[in-house]
Amino acid sequence: MARLNPNNQRAQEGMRVTVLGIFVNMALAAAKGVAGVMGNSYALIADAVESSLDVFSSIVVWGGLRIAAIPPDKNHPYGHGKAEPLAAILVSVALVGAAVLLMVGSVHEILRPRFAPAPFTLLVLIAVIIIKEFLFRFVFRTAEKVGSTIVKVDAWHHRSDALTSLAAFIGITIAIMGGPGFESADDWAALVAAVIIILNAYRLFRPALDEIMDARPSPKLERDVRKIAMTVEGVRGIDTCHTRKMGLEFYVDLHITVDGRISVLKGHEIAHAVKDAIRLSNAAIADVIIHVEPDHH
Repeated sequence: MARLNPNNQRAQEGMRVTVLGIFVNMALAAAKGVAGVMGNSYALIADAVESSLDVFSSIVVWGGLRIAAIPPDKNHPYGHGKAEPLAAILVSVALVGAAVLLMVGSVHEILRPRFAPAPFTLLVLIAVIIIKEFLFRFVFRTAEKVGSTIVKVDAWHHRSDALTSLAAFIGITIAIMGGPGFESADDWAALVAAVIIILNAYRLFRPALDEIMDARPSPKLERDVRKIAMTVEGVRGIDTCHTRKMGLEFYVDLHITVDGRISVLKGHEIAHAVKDAIRLSNAAIADVIIHVEPDHH
């Protein structure tokens, strides 16, 4: 395997916050699992399972980023960026699978008699919600900064965990305060948490699938490319502009029109000037392919 590009600072930054998430999720999963068993809370146990899955998903995210950062080679002239959305899709599917298992377990717990959860489980959940919401905001800001779909996936996992913990908190509170007859509120909360996980999995799956299918990443990116190209001397118009995302980078296909009476050499120089201007404007644009067309007006 080719060596990781040492100059890809954005990939490195994304991997750093992912590793942070791995260690935080490991600690929280252990804490919630122990508290859930000792405190008789299936919602908290379900939440611990979700955090354990987050550890797995963060490892997949880290691996996807590492592969995506490998520079182009003979067999992969466009680089390895597709590893990023592929990893995101894998994580989304795993989330749905875990959510289904949680739903089955929740229904099983609802149908059998049980005791109400212990009050101390609420304190554990308050701490978890605060930590996970902070982690979500931190990782999401990093994802926006580096332009990574998969790091954004990892950020939403933290938000998902915060929401499932909130659902568990509400369910346990109802079970404790409601008294006899309300014990199953804890299990209903676990069921709600599973639904939230599925909804978040769908939210993560769509952009990753779009990237795999080379969907237009951003209308603003295309507008910026067109605007910059038109500032280059000799460019009379823009015929076609297509953009696509490949991991942490973007690729642009552009058709420009120039004076049809100029030489091939001059047209080539204008095309290079356009390419240089576009790449200079956005460090995330890896390459620009330009087709020059004559304008006879």
